[in-house]
Order: sequence, then C-alpha cells, then structure tokens
Amino acid sequence: MEQIEKPRNWHTDSVLIKLGIITLLIILLLIPSEWIQSLILEREGYQQQERGSVVKDWADSQLVQGPVLMLPYKKVVTETDSNNKTVTHDVTNILYVLPKNLNIQAKVKTEPFQKGIYDATGYNAGITVAGDFVKPDLAAAGIDPQTVLYDKARLVFSISDLKGLKNTPVIKLQGQEYTAEATVDDAIPFEKGLQINFPLQKEQGFTFSYTLEIKGSNELSFLHTGHTTDVEISSEWKSPTFGIHMPDNKTVNDKGFDAKWHMLDYNRPFPQQWVNNNRVLLKKTNKDDASVGVKLQLPIDQYRKIMRTTKYSTLIILLTFISLFLAELIKKQRVHVFNYILIGAAMVVYYTLLLSFSEQIGYNWAYLVSSISTIALIAVFTASLLNNRIVAVTFTFILSLFYGFIFIIIQLEELSLLFGSVALFIIVATLMYFSRKFASPQSQ
Repeated sequence: MEQIEKPRNWHTDSVLIKLGIITLLIILLLIPSEWIQSLILEREGYQQQERGSVVKDWADSQLVQGPVLMLPYKKVVTETDSNNKTVTHDVTNILYVLPKNLNIQAKVKTEPFQKGIYDATGYNAGITVAGDFVKPDLAAAGIDPQTVLYDKARLVFSISDLKGLKNTPVIKLQGQEYTAEATVDDAIPFEKGLQINFPLQKEQGFTFSYTLEIKGSNELSFLHTGHTTDVEISSEWKSPTFGIHMPDNKTVNDKGFDAKWHMLDYNRPFPQQWVNNNRVLLKKTNKDDASVGVKLQLPIDQYRKIMRTTKYSTLIILLTFISLFLAELIKKQRVHVFNYILIGAAMVVYYTLLLSFSEQIGYNWAYLVSSISTIALIAVFTASLLNNRIVAVTFTFILSLFYGFIFIIIQLEELSLLFGSVALFIIVATLMYFSRKFASPQSQ
C-alpha cells in the first residue's frame, strides 16, 4: 500500500517566519543602539570639557621635573666678518648635568570637585626631593676646566603648573640654604621653572634636598632625570591608575595605595649630560617615555560604565525576544510582531533612562531605577498580551536575571569576560533545554 506523504506542518513554517521577523527586528534595533552610544560619547565629551573648568581655579595635572645642574663655561669662537677678517670672541655655553641619584617621596591627599553633574579629582601633595650630583665629566664634553664659571652655577627644577605651587621652595645644598626664584631666561631645559644660583666647588659633587607643597588635579607624575630614580607615592585614594611604567612594588586596598618605582638610566631617552641644548627635556615623547606617576581619576566613571552596558543591548534584546517567543509557544498564544517592536522600543529607551538618571544619582542607583521600571513595564505588558499572571512573574524573574547578570559583569571589570562567558553558556544551555521539544520531529 503506497504510503501517503504527510502535508508540511503549517505551524512549523509560521515559526520559521516569525523567527525571521524577530531576527530582522533585532537587527533594526541596532540603529537606535548606535545612536545612544553616540549620545553617551557626546555627554562624555561635555564632561571632559567641564572638568577643565572645574579645576581651572585650582591647578591642572602636575609633572614634577628636575633638578638639572646648569654649568656655564666660556668658549672661544672664531668667525669671519663681512670684511673677510678673522675675528675671535668669547661666547657662554652651558653644560647640562642630571643627578646621579634622585629620591622622591610624595604624600597625596585628594579633594573632590564638582560642577553641576561633572566632577574632577583635585589633590594636595607634599613632595620631598633629595639626591646628589657627581662632579661633571668635563673631558667627555670637551670642556676646558679653566673656562668653567663655577661661581655662576644654577640648579633648576620645575612643576608643569606653577599656579599649584603652595610654598617657596628652599634648597639645602653644600651645607647652605637657598631660596628658589622664578627663571627669567630661555636657557633653562623646561618651559617654565624655578632656580637657585650658587657657587659650585671645583671638581666636586654635592648633595641637595628640597620640599614642594603643590596642588593639582587628576594626575601626578615625576620625570625620571636621575641616573637612578626612586619614586614613592602614597595616598588614601582607593583606585589609582598607573602609567606606562608600572610600580616595582605597590599596595592597593581600602585604606588607599602605596607605590614605589626604581628607574635606571636605561629607561629614559636622554643622556646624563649634554652641551648647549635646552630642548632635550622639552620633547613630549621624551617626557612621556620617562615619566612615572599615578592618575587619580574615578574608577570606570559613569559614562564608561553606560557605554559598556549598551554594548550588551543586542544580547539583552535577543534573550528577551527568545524568552517571549518560547512563552508564546508554550502558552500557544500568538504575540503580534508590533508588540515585539514595542517591547524592543522599551528596552532601547532603557539606556536613555540609564544615561539621564546616572548623571543625577550615579550609575548604580540609575541602573536600579531604570531596570525596575523597564522590567515592570515589559512584564505587565506581556501578562496583558498572554492574559496570564504566572507568565508575568516568570518573565519578571527572567528579565531580572538578565539585567542582574549585566550589572555584575560591569562591576567585575577584569573578570567580566570569564564570568560573562560562563553565564552565557548557562543561558544558552537553559534555552536549548526548554526549546528542545519544539524542534524535535515528534512535535511536528
């Protein structure tokens, strides 16, 4: 007897069509998600602009530089004048020498600033600078010792924003104390600085020490100018960020942090001494490569957190639509595509709620308020569509899991990839379990 071929299951065909439409909706919802990310970047840009105005009356980020020994010497120069006559005259050149050992200790006390919804981190720092210079290697520089003006030696140092200097530095040097003054010429190796004039003893090195009381904002750095440079920074700030040179030793806990660097001359892009060139330390790349320090900015501020949250928007929409679709199949009640669009719109608006509330009450509270509002709205709407309170409770639980999962990932930072991957695996396995009967041949 010839077997009659079963007609194709119209329900299976409609499921495939519905899945296709849902997939198309998810793709279309990527457009407003991208718009929201652009809005976040725009608001973050406003924050960066306002941060400058928040601290403009305080002080900017500080880079502490030096000290550098400036040793003038005479040099006989022979030239030909306009009448082709050979004339000789003396010019004053400068030998720049860096310290042999440089030790810096900084104790930093932070002070928050706020203007409207924008904030910055100000600080006061007490800095002790000490070290020593060995006698300059005149032979290596090609300088006749008899031409050196030892009585006109200068010790020069600098901070990047002199507005933040709170004391008049007193330099202890060769058993004497010297009060620093502002530099007035272009020969110094910094854009602006402080100096002392002192008589250097011939063919001898010397030790020095001084204290700086400064204020600044967001970042404190030190230029590695010693043949060996040791830097120690301690503060009550709980979430420091270090630059390209990580500390050799660091302790970070609820009481603050303590970080120590030990830098050798191999880690800096300039020599121990050089002649007649005040631009060596001014190059930005040299400063960047030879600076150590700490950033005192807020740990993953609200805009970065919101940006990270929006990157999971497609995942949340996908899981929500799949959950709703499974509920639709289990209850055997169809949900119109337009209702999927409304639910997707609510989930997109969620991120604008999160952004606007976070600027007022902070990320954590904004996440709670936005999540509860969105979950309640979607759960009630779904219950009315399927006319079932149990579905509403179940959907509330599912959405709460999704949003709670994203919040935990954002907070974990370094372990977010690991925990996120494990959680996604569990979610996919759960969906596979509940959907198996709809995809099996027996169900068709």
